Amino acid sequence: MVLPAFILLAPQMGENIGAAARVMANFGLTDLRLVAPRDGWPNPAAETMSAGALPDVVTAQVFERVEDAIRDCGLVLATTARPRGMEKPVLGASEAVARVRATPRRTAILFGAERSGLPNEAVALADAILSFPVSPSFASLNLAQAVALIAHAYSEANASGPPAAFTDAVDAPATREELMGMMEHFEDELDRAGFFFPEAKRAPMVLNLRNAFTRAGWTAQEVRTFRGAIKALAIGRGKWRVKRED
Repeated sequence: MVLPAFILLAPQMGENIGAAARVMANFGLTDLRLVAPRDGWPNPAAETMSAGALPDVVTAQVFERVEDAIRDCGLVLATTARPRGMEKPVLGASEAVARVRATPRRTAILFGAERSGLPNEAVALADAILSFPVSPSFASLNLAQAVALIAHAYSEANASGPPAAFTDAVDAPATREELMGMMEHFEDELDRAGFFFPEAKRAPMVLNLRNAFTRAGWTAQEVRTFRGAIKALAIGRGKWRVKRED
């Protein structure tokens, strides 16, 4: 699958270019294209704001015209919150990503300048309009925020589960033997403390405790820690009793 190109048309602030590059790198996107950036290129403010994404991760190409930036693309989407009086499909982020993923050639997503957005001439070159469900009373998105929404939607559509860093368990799940040993240890100490009173309520109280414990998904280390806490409380209670008897 060819990664989509994110095209910023006449971006004004280097900081916004850098922030856009940074969030693209966050989600594994590397093709950034700039059309007539106001302050020229390269831009030190963009590199600083990118936190290392530029130029090491994201490659930024510069073009004079949007027509040149989209020349190799088989699908072009234009981001805008305003109706343009053009007969074009209007897609949400998930629909747009589906179109991008289904296109065998390179695709492009156009983002307009901070102050004015995309001109009609650029929108006319697009196959469809991409719009977000923003509030009509305040529809303007920061350039980097708009890039972030699409980058996240694209990455989420490609994800097959949680990030890899979270899939490896810190510790093995507790065995049923370990969990039962902990529960019985706890119940024994509760017995000594007179918790199960009156005796007629003992059975439902034990069931409630065991249901709570089994829902928690204990690891072996958590069981050991909790049993240590039970032991410490039991020892502490014994010391308190000795002082009272003295």
